[in-house]
Amino acid sequence: MGIKVSNVTLLRWEARGRFPRRIRPGGTTVAWFMSEIQAWLSERDQERARTHYAEY
Repeated sequence: MGIKVSNVTLLRWEARGRFPRRIRPGGTTVAWFMSEIQAWLSERDQERARTHYAEY
């Protein structure tokens, strides 16, 4: 999905409720529900639309 952050960052976000919780299908494999990731990305898109940055 192109979410380029470290595993530590993802763990912190998950613990703070800022990112969907991971699931463990087996062993050390982790995954996320696609619908939850898409909803999270949609929220970031809406947040981005409300944020105004200074123009240079």
